[in-house]
Amino acid sequence: MNITDLRIRQGTLADMYEMQKLYVDTIKSVCKNDYNQEQIAVWTSSVENTSRWLSIFDKQDVITAEYHDTIVGYCSLDTGGYLDLFYVHKDFQRKGIANKLLHEAEQRAIQLNYDVLTANVSITAKPFFERNGFAVIKEQENVIKGLVIVNFNMLKPLA
Repeated sequence: MNITDLRIRQGTLADMYEMQKLYVDTIKSVCKNDYNQEQIAVWTSSVENTSRWLSIFDKQDVITAEYHDTIVGYCSLDTGGYLDLFYVHKDFQRKGIANKLLHEAEQRAIQLNYDVLTANVSITAKPFFERNGFAVIKEQENVIKGLVIVNFNMLKPLA
């Protein structure tokens, strides 16, 4: 993959199905060393919450990374500088896509005069965010359908 062929663009509602598939496939593949099968099943079941997904497109700034007409990553920026969704396709990990998405989200947050970026990130994603200037505010134990899923609330000051 040539990173120069990567196109960063605004996500649209028409992208929702492809983004949902990427979400499920990536979590099942990339996070399997940090979460057990039950936790992954509960986590990925949130894809069925159509109203939540529709509200993301309605209320958040959705940024997609596209390679040869395929969405290979995306993130969403919510009010106040909160990175809600942040996923890179399981077959396109470690190719610079997450860095490009984060850079774009930071630029948009700065344009909106946000002082910080915040995110709730998985055990799997924590090292990436730490390498990119985020610090852990607190470890969180989320109980979803009776299962504990650990993640980290993280923050990055914007210059």
